[in-house]
Amino acid sequence: PSSKCRIEFHEVTKAAVKSAIGNPRSIDMSLVDAQQARRALDRLVGYEISPLLWAKIKKGLSAGRVQSVVTRMVVLREKEIDAFIPEEYWDLSAIGATEKKDKRGFQMSLSTLDGQKASLHCAEDAENAKERVLNASLSVSSVRSSEKRKMPPAPFTTSSLQQEASKKLNFTTAKTMQVVQQLYEGVELKGSGSTGLVTYIRTDSVRLSQEAQADIRAFIPEKFGEEYLPETPNEFKGRKNAQDAHEAIRPTDIRRIPESIKESLSKDQYKLYKLVYDRTLASQMSSAAYETMTAEISGDGVGLRFYGEVLTFDGYRAVYKDSQDEEEVPVSSTLPSIAPGSPVSIREADVKQHFTQPPARYTEASLVRTMEEKGIGRPSTYAPTITTIISRGYVSREQKRLYPTELGNMVTAMMEEFFPEIVDMDFTADMEDKLDKVEEGTEEWKDILRKFYPHFKELLTTAEEQVEKVEIRDEVSDEICDKCGAKMVYKMGRFGRFLACPNFPECKNTKPIQIYIDVPCPNCGARLMEKTTKKNRKFFGCERYPECDFVSWDRPVEEKCPQCGSFMVEKHGKHQELWHVCTNETCRFRKEIPAASEVQDNSEAEEL
Repeated sequence: PSSKCRIEFHEVTKAAVKSAIGNPRSIDMSLVDAQQARRALDRLVGYEISPLLWAKIKKGLSAGRVQSVVTRMVVLREKEIDAFIPEEYWDLSAIGATEKKDKRGFQMSLSTLDGQKASLHCAEDAENAKERVLNASLSVSSVRSSEKRKMPPAPFTTSSLQQEASKKLNFTTAKTMQVVQQLYEGVELKGSGSTGLVTYIRTDSVRLSQEAQADIRAFIPEKFGEEYLPETPNEFKGRKNAQDAHEAIRPTDIRRIPESIKESLSKDQYKLYKLVYDRTLASQMSSAAYETMTAEISGDGVGLRFYGEVLTFDGYRAVYKDSQDEEEVPVSSTLPSIAPGSPVSIREADVKQHFTQPPARYTEASLVRTMEEKGIGRPSTYAPTITTIISRGYVSREQKRLYPTELGNMVTAMMEEFFPEIVDMDFTADMEDKLDKVEEGTEEWKDILRKFYPHFKELLTTAEEQVEKVEIRDEVSDEICDKCGAKMVYKMGRFGRFLACPNFPECKNTKPIQIYIDVPCPNCGARLMEKTTKKNRKFFGCERYPECDFVSWDRPVEEKCPQCGSFMVEKHGKHQELWHVCTNETCRFRKEIPAASEVQDNSEAEEL
């Protein structure tokens, strides 16, 4: 029999499968060995430590070569936040103009004082600086104009797709992988039957095949014009140690425009396919071009700086803006007319208090990015790992942020004490590198196991002897069991926390947790409750339902709209700033709510 018994394809399309069948290859034993090594290591760690957790802490727990490290990452971030001490600082901005007829002026920021970098640590510093700016005799000392070009983002890897889908579509990593798997396996398209819409979805490569690149380059001039096609194909550098076995995630046919198949896709499938399609198309388009201006304004020991940019050619941005594009410096429609030597008059100056912020808690997107950067896990493990640590109760997700639970802290503390290497990020990343070398055929997989297991077995024996049994008491609620009269306790289940009778199994009564918010129902004045849909989406409703049918996706606030009297809700901006927004579509009054650490005029409001 022929030794060529393996077929390989990267997209579930007729052409790709027929081509693979026509070009079979031999089994790559390096790939087999790498898979065996991963499976053996994962089972050694998981099968040996998990029973120890069951015996010493709680049944149903688990440890793992990757999940234990990722749990520790969330725990360590929370410790950083707890230990953080905020420091006060102030910034100063001013509106200036070189001509009296210039009504708009241009905005500058304070850069230097008496030749040193400006550093304002308190209100007194800020007010003194403001007074100096307002009284200074200022002129333009230098103006620099240049052109800036920005390359398009690379096509999606598994990690970057999960991150962008989280930011743009508000998908969890698990949901992203579920939906993109459907697109990969095939969707019934009208007139075409079941068709795979994207290429293989577990990859860390940013490479496009030559055929795909040629198809995209032929399509761009037809759709947008020759100026949108770069002279040579855009190539992207992947991260260090990327396997590159599969190309980037891309549409299987660039001429299959999302809008043309929208009626054959579910809402989520369409959103994700469009995201992949637009990113892939944009990756092969021309760079965006900007005209930039930097002006230094100085006098009497005060230094101010103006920076602005104007988009002169949209390039790839005609198709796609990634989350970094949306967070950058706002692009103006025009640049001010500023000439060296021109006197500058200050029309207004403003100081604002800030406090340094602790490291942000992980979101699923930022956790995936960190896992990728540190070399922890592979593209296929990012989403399952996060799902596991949440379902085990080690980590909770609240408004997209990840928090370690008491159980997560407890398990991590035990792992740090008795299995430090297993939860060490550098050790885990180094192990991934070794497994990659097995895949490349430069390392023997059994040697890795021989070096790992004896020391691991010693740690396991020590832990079994020294770890003391921990008794985790259930948190008692004020809710009374209506079957036996006992005080019910909080339990963690597959779909989150719930109330259960402590006399289980004699009494099997359970209840959902009822969370009330301190805002009366706008319709009837009863209490409002935080509820969840069958798909686990949070909403707010009246406790008197169905007598009162009030519901709101956004959290209502007690304050009424000062313009129309309608109820208002909380909204969070792109940078997590908090707004109170009127729900009346014809009004839409809103006002920003300052953070507790900021000193602002609470009466500031604007009308939409």
